[in-house]
Amino acid sequence: MVKIFTTSSCSSCKKAIKWLDEHKIKYSEKNLFTEPITRDDIKLMLENSENGFEDIISTRSKVFTTQNVDIDSMSYNELIDFIIKNPSILRRPIIVDDAKMQVGYNDDEIRVFIPREIRKITFCMGCTNTEECEYQRLVKEHLQTECKKA
Repeated sequence: MVKIFTTSSCSSCKKAIKWLDEHKIKYSEKNLFTEPITRDDIKLMLENSENGFEDIISTRSKVFTTQNVDIDSMSYNELIDFIIKNPSILRRPIIVDDAKMQVGYNDDEIRVFIPREIRKITFCMGCTNTEECEYQRLVKEHLQTECKKA
């Protein structure tokens, strides 16, 4: 399941949630200012990042300007503890599942959270095959399932 880390005042967070809702993608939301972030949350982010802490930390955060913080001198565990105590240093939104992560909101990149079967359909849209193909069957099945839930 997709997890999205947000804050209530973040416009990009609101856009991401709206997009997930419109595309009927199941997610759990964690507001960084009202729900404590855990070590497991941070580890999940890091497991799916390309550049580790650099991908998830905003060095423009007020914490960096007021506390003279040097994250390069911190150990892995010290940095995780620092994030837990200062969740405002995280970029937002952070959208993550077991295999991928997106930081910030981007109309094109967020599409990776659409189920693979549905994404494949884009390759089938221009198909001239008059018989129902596997992609078309999967779409119908997915839409029927979602309609029953609504």
